[in-house]
Amino acid sequence: QVQLVESGGGLVQAGDSLRLSCAASGRTFAYSMGWFRQAPGKEREIVASITYSGLRTYYADSVKGRFTISRDNTKNMVYLQMNTLKPEDTAVYYCAANRVTVIAPTTPEEMDYWGKGTLVTVSS
Repeated sequence: QVQLVESGGGLVQAGDSLRLSCAASGRTFAYSMGWFRQAPGKEREIVASITYSGLRTYYADSVKGRFTISRDNTKNMVYLQMNTLKPEDTAVYYCAANRVTVIAPTTPEEMDYWGKGTLVTVSS
């Protein structure tokens, strides 16, 4: 069991940067981790994911080159650095964990634990 708490969301302008953080607590942090987002009226979608080792990552095409996922296993933290934000990035961003450590997840159905989300709003 792991508890996930996201932070760092807010209101920014197009072109700005924002860093989301996800703090994990529990007996272990041995999970692959992912950031997902859900915009109003849309399904939840993958943004980026990272294996436990950090050696493998996955990015949605829409964020490649703009977003970077990273983790610090000594602090049980996962980060999402978001640069050159666009209005279409507006969504609730969720941190999630997958018990399979060696695969970077790509779908919400693969995830075992979820945080409650943090809202990111990008104005034009």
